[in-house]
Amino acid sequence: MESHESRRIAAPLAHRVGEDANAAQIADAIVAMWQEIEAALTPIIGQRGVVALYRRSLHLTGSTHPWMAGTHEGVQTDMDLAALKSMFRQQNSANAARGGSALFQTFYELLASLIGPSLTERLLRSVWATSLGGPPAQDNTR
Repeated sequence: MESHESRRIAAPLAHRVGEDANAAQIADAIVAMWQEIEAALTPIIGQRGVVALYRRSLHLTGSTHPWMAGTHEGVQTDMDLAALKSMFRQQNSANAARGGSALFQTFYELLASLIGPSLTERLLRSVWATSLGGPPAQDNTR
């Protein structure tokens, strides 16, 4: 699925790392984005909710990126971002970039299927804005 939506969701990662990034730089950017996602969503759906969505996203993405499959199995109550970083650093830069983009796409689609695309967009706006180099967008709807 190479739609406008999927390119838009992959853009923040691409913007953070640039064209010539190596796997280590890509891994660092992916972990930073997950930390921002966790910070944005934990107050709303709780840490366990974020972890469940993260783990499900890894599982689903593992079907198209087998090197992700089964890496986070077992009972965990947090996101093991050190293991995630290690997993991405072991890939070449092209695989790391494609896998990271696919993981974020899967996460976005999973969250949107639960709460709708509009609310998903609002909740993750700060992550995308930070990734694109600007300050997080402020919500002035109150």
